[in-house]
Amino acid sequence: MSLVKKISEQDFQKEVLSQSVPVVVDFWAEWCGPCRSLAPVLEDVATEMGTGARVVKVNVDENPNIAQHYEIRGIPTMIFFKNGEAQKTLVGLQSKEEIKKSLQELS
Repeated sequence: MSLVKKISEQDFQKEVLSQSVPVVVDFWAEWCGPCRSLAPVLEDVATEMGTGARVVKVNVDENPNIAQHYEIRGIPTMIFFKNGEAQKTLVGLQSKEEIKKSLQELS
């Protein structure tokens, strides 16, 4: 079972903005090669961070309003949230270490 949860615009408030732990939101699409390469990296991050952070994915094709709200211009884009506020953005394929570091900075 995947620890990375796919969410929609309807789930965003509950799954991201209302969380007490840091959350990384991966904005992605099925047709995006780098997005597919990032998926197993995010699974590893979710496993290693355990309950200390959450990892969720938002498909930009299925959820265009939330992508527009956060001004997603290219994918993959990861936005790191703490206490409902966007704190950091990483664009493009990133290493597991960089993603974990960004989450740990918010802990």
